[in-house]
Amino acid sequence: MKEGPDISRIAALIGDPARANILTALMSGKALTATELAGEAGVTLQTASAHLGKLESAGMIACRKSGRHKYFTLGGDDVGHALEVLMGLAAGAGHLRTRIGPKDAALREARVCYNHLAGEKGIALFQGMLSRGFVREADEDVILTEKGATFLTDFGVDLDSLNRSKTPLCRPCLDWSARRSHLAGSVGRALLAQMQARGWAARAEGTRVVKFTSGGAAAFEQTFGA
Repeated sequence: MKEGPDISRIAALIGDPARANILTALMSGKALTATELAGEAGVTLQTASAHLGKLESAGMIACRKSGRHKYFTLGGDDVGHALEVLMGLAAGAGHLRTRIGPKDAALREARVCYNHLAGEKGIALFQGMLSRGFVREADEDVILTEKGATFLTDFGVDLDSLNRSKTPLCRPCLDWSARRSHLAGSVGRALLAQMQARGWAARAEGTRVVKFTSGGAAAFEQTFGA
């Protein structure tokens, strides 16, 4: 008998097209209802409920109640990270969705990857943090430096709160569209939240796209650009 984690169960859950669409929809970081996820998956509400039950049992998604309604989110950062890596593998193998549209360019420019910034802007942020010495790479890890801690505090991030979290401060996340790393972890999440709070960028309604204002793009370039 083989020992160690059994990846076949998780792989089988993700491998179903309807469940894959449900998980991809939740990569937006928003909590969605079963009805909304049924629409994303292209299945009936009854079928979607069965899929959601299986995903929840495996810890892939979480459910919370608000009044009479149930809302679903991804099970955690690890799930979002794994999905983004799988998207990169799919893109590298040429397995792309055939129905494309104008928003695809916007997704490649800047988008939410669960709770942090991805796309070209996300890669630029990570490279800017590296070049300024705010973070450094050590093997496959990303480490926040003292200089980076000072920057985050000056940028308005509550670093003490991040340190109390169980989520890693920094880690690389392979970007599916460019196949280069952007910054995940609680620091990546906090930076996106702070950019939104400063009015640099906002989420496009109903999509994962992050749109920067002209002033926000200029401020981003000044803060993180080469």
